Amino acid sequence: MAARHVPVLYKEVLDYACCRNGDVFVDATLGSAGHSLGLLERYGGIGRLIGIDCDQAGLERARVTLEPFKKKVTLLHGNFRHLTRLLEREGIAAIGGIMFDFGVSTPQLKDPARGFGFSNDGALDMRMDTSMPQTALDLVKRLSARELEDIIRVYGEERFARRIASAVKEAAARNGNLSTGGLADTVFRAIPARFHPDRLHPATRTFQALRIAVNDELEAIKEGLDQALELLTPGGRLLAISFHSLEDRIVKNRFRDWEKKCHCPAGLPVCVCGGTQRIKVLTRKPVYAADEEVTRNPSSRSARLRVAERLH
Repeated sequence: MAARHVPVLYKEVLDYACCRNGDVFVDATLGSAGHSLGLLERYGGIGRLIGIDCDQAGLERARVTLEPFKKKVTLLHGNFRHLTRLLEREGIAAIGGIMFDFGVSTPQLKDPARGFGFSNDGALDMRMDTSMPQTALDLVKRLSARELEDIIRVYGEERFARRIASAVKEAAARNGNLSTGGLADTVFRAIPARFHPDRLHPATRTFQALRIAVNDELEAIKEGLDQALELLTPGGRLLAISFHSLEDRIVKNRFRDWEKKCHCPAGLPVCVCGGTQRIKVLTRKPVYAADEEVTRNPSSRSARLRVAERLH
């Protein structure tokens, strides 16, 4: 029997979720359903679990994993940026809890045909949802060197974005079918050797940037979080796992704004907005994986969990 997949921050997610009897819980980034399976096993009173994923292959894996709980589980193909609409189709207007686990999954990274990684050469795709029209290769070909530079600098936080963008455009012009391996080699050569990071392949940040751009991930996170807050009932919890600073910054800033009582412009002597505090943040600092988990699963090193509870 194959070993059971254990997702990052597994125990921490289960502890913080505190699912209430009869509630609807949403796993907005279902993946291989590791978190969802654990929640269903621990909280037997969950009324219904909705699993959402834009990756059809991931949904099929999750269907097998969650088979023992199929009477409670509904799987939906879609992007969490359309959370309200997806749930409305199921007759759901309120939820008791929701979790997000942003980024790319291990099965996606390991599949060369998906184009997310460069351990094995494959097509430069990077679409979370393969029904989307634009691949990473399409994006590289369509954008100017300046536009590509901006994406790599902003979404990859890459200091050598200009050199990389220029080299990638030249490589794509020479080879119209630029692959993941070709892209990784191009970035490797574009960054001076003395600036190659110790623990990361030099192309990691560029791959991250292109993936974010192809899937419009940061805007999707903002839209998904905002809808999640509106759907949560009082006492319901929102859990979000991020893997890099761009994702985590969005979660942190949303939580900070929602926890404020006053949203008046700075400088007013008294509050006139009538605002109220909408959430209580339960994790003043992000929760990181324990040393034992990082040893077992090095990719968990960058994972960070933030949790908030809806007040009213």
